[in-house]
Amino acid sequence: MSSLSLTLTGAARQAAENQVPGLLDHEFASRLAAKDQTLWGVDAEDEASKRLGWVSLFEDSRALLPKIAALREELAGEGVTRVVLAGMGGSSLAPEVICATAGVELTVLDSTDPQHVAAVIGADIDKTVLVVSSKSGSTVETDSQRRIVQQAMTEAGIDAVSRTVIVTDPGSPLSESSTEAGVRAIFEADPTVGGRYSALTAFGLVPSGLAGADLESLLDDAEETLTILSEDDADNPGLRLGSAIGGTVPLRNKLVIVDDGSPLIGLGNWIEQLIAESTGKNGTGLLPVIVADGEPELHRDEDDVLIAQIIDVEVEDGASVDNDDADLVVSSHKVRTGGSLGAQFMLWEVATVVAGALLSINPFDQPDVESAKTAARGLLDAPAPEAGDSVTDGAVAFRTIGGAALTEANPSTLSEALQALVKSVPEDGYLAVTAYLDRTTETQLEAIRAQLSSLAGRPVTFGWGPRFLHSTGQFHKGGPHVGAFLQLTTSSERDVEVPDRPFTLAKLIAAQAEGDAQVLAGHDMPVLQVHLNDRTAGLTQVIETVDAL
Repeated sequence: MSSLSLTLTGAARQAAENQVPGLLDHEFASRLAAKDQTLWGVDAEDEASKRLGWVSLFEDSRALLPKIAALREELAGEGVTRVVLAGMGGSSLAPEVICATAGVELTVLDSTDPQHVAAVIGADIDKTVLVVSSKSGSTVETDSQRRIVQQAMTEAGIDAVSRTVIVTDPGSPLSESSTEAGVRAIFEADPTVGGRYSALTAFGLVPSGLAGADLESLLDDAEETLTILSEDDADNPGLRLGSAIGGTVPLRNKLVIVDDGSPLIGLGNWIEQLIAESTGKNGTGLLPVIVADGEPELHRDEDDVLIAQIIDVEVEDGASVDNDDADLVVSSHKVRTGGSLGAQFMLWEVATVVAGALLSINPFDQPDVESAKTAARGLLDAPAPEAGDSVTDGAVAFRTIGGAALTEANPSTLSEALQALVKSVPEDGYLAVTAYLDRTTETQLEAIRAQLSSLAGRPVTFGWGPRFLHSTGQFHKGGPHVGAFLQLTTSSERDVEVPDRPFTLAKLIAAQAEGDAQVLAGHDMPVLQVHLNDRTAGLTQVIETVDAL
């Protein structure tokens, strides 16, 4: 049985009291369940009409389960027990959460860092099935990963096409080329479901099921929850949560998310992508900030911050309950929610589109994600950039672009540059750390997030590149331009060729980083680019320098 709990306090509760009556008057919940594309205004109607399949996906999703189970059994009989998923954003984050929560192994390949990719193809390739998830197949990261993994299989004497499973939209270029190639299996997803709402479609289910997750319970919980979320009722948790995150006045547009004993591992990362990419546009939106227990954002009471705690609690009847007796952090303005994973997927998806309506934006497009992609493609076709005005300090080189306050500081050391960056954060702004490194082996870098937040006195996000480009990257460019950015890149001892492409992974990831930085600077936001000339020594230097500030 699905469980769902929601508690609102402070400004979150007030927003629900103010906004839910209007949503009830407009019959928002029942109209959403009926796929009414007019809920987000005239400008969004065309896109919305093509993106509401997620509210009625259960029959089609359940039909996939026997095929997934049969394929898993076939592969296991051949000794193929390792699942590698090549996908970005909505194609990878949901399976990552599903499998981590279920305690089953899934290797998510959503990086273009040569060290990371080399490690993935260097382990148990003989036991690996590659799942390629992409609506079209044109995403440069996923296409590159597919080519690299398949070549590694071929070099190991493995028939790569028999070890490749495709998840894509019907009739997509990827579907057509994969059919021609004769891959092991092709799963076609509902094309009326956008990537970040696709957790319970083939994109979320196929890799998770092949890895061994229980999909039936996930779907059962989600469907039961959606029944509650489709009711025009004042206690509807989706209406209340959506009102809380998108309806505060003035808008508390930094949503600090903390796991407070939840069994749902990594759910915050999925919520981050869903909310940031759905709402960060037209100069507004919500910026999720993922923190751990006890970190600085939880010990400040800021006017533009709302706290969201993911807790371990079950409410048998699935009702929404407001309770001021909850274990509060310093801020009294918060939401607390818990329940099964399927229930949380549906709750946050409904809440996000409710918030979109309150913010007067289209929650189904991502117009600013493309800007960094375009810049990166241009750099891939260009000669390698000159070092230019970069300053070398020990094992790193840095330069400042965008934002007069940062560039005019003219720092001569990394310490001075970091101090200038912290000072450049606006009073209503945030600092974003974007690290184009190996998110599986260089996790010690994440510690600088909390330290920088203490120094800046403002929320700080941490994103691994390039995956954050499909998540908070939309908010960075489409939301209010009040960010300051610390971008970290590195040199790698080993590069990885991309078969049949005129670039290597080292060139690709460098182009992605530089393209993003150029777009941010073009919006007059300060960017401190720090390059680790020596990967190990530079990483240590950055951590120690931040610690000493």
